[in-house]
Amino acid sequence: MSVTVRVPAKVNVQLAVGAARPDGFHDLANVFLAVGLHDEVTVTPAEELRVTCEGPDAAQVPLDRTNLAARAALALAGRYGIEPAVHLHIAKDIPVAGGMAGGSADGAGALLACDTLWGTGASREELLDICAELGSDVPFSLVGGAALGTGRGEKLRPLDVGGDFSWVFAMAERGLSTPAVFREFDRLTEGLDVPEPVASEALLDALAKGDPEALAAAVSNDLQPAALSLFPELADTLAAGSAAGALAGLVSGSGPTTAFLARDAGAAQKIADALRASGTCRAVRTASGPVPGATVIRA
Repeated sequence: MSVTVRVPAKVNVQLAVGAARPDGFHDLANVFLAVGLHDEVTVTPAEELRVTCEGPDAAQVPLDRTNLAARAALALAGRYGIEPAVHLHIAKDIPVAGGMAGGSADGAGALLACDTLWGTGASREELLDICAELGSDVPFSLVGGAALGTGRGEKLRPLDVGGDFSWVFAMAERGLSTPAVFREFDRLTEGLDVPEPVASEALLDALAKGDPEALAAAVSNDLQPAALSLFPELADTLAAGSAAGALAGLVSGSGPTTAFLARDAGAAQKIADALRASGTCRAVRTASGPVPGATVIRA
């Protein structure tokens, strides 16, 4: 028997970041939107825990127990006294180290797949608790749709979305480390009064109404200056997307993937074609959202 779970990427339509806390984390107001780029995690009984990976940038994915999929299997097995003897195979389509929560998606996917395979009977709350232990973005990867994440992003409140939003994602030539981007944020804001992070009411209203132009006027990412400081070439990609007619462009999460909001799917395709021709990025994908979170597709 094997179980396969499909799990989506995310884009942060708002990422408000507070000052560093004593524990090193930052309080966030993080508005997540799950979009239709997916990884698939397949779990099969095996003699011991092992991880394999295929797809774009698979060579960059760790295959040891530091992989979030492996950590998810170990965490669930530890709670229920199960031997974590499984083969975790990840079929990647979410950019690696791209600010779209690909690693978090794999953790959530592995957790749901192992729970299904082992029949633990864990409640949704238990699974979300394990997700929060694994990482700040992992709970949203399980839930999907749209949500406001507070705390360090792990405390989720589902959000109403009144329509489908079309996006273009430009993948950069190299990755960015999320901890490095937060360290640069701390450096850039040192000595400044960093306000408490609060979700934008205008942005939440735009999501609820399904209004792409209103959403474009409200999107923001407090980590964008730090990402641009570490990866200045991203400014060229943002300029190319804007020139191609995007309603808004921003760095996705900690980057370096850049995200462009389009008026509709047809406009998204035109923006994607222009970005491919611009020479400012490695690859371009279109997707829409919101989409569901981690979902069992084969069991």
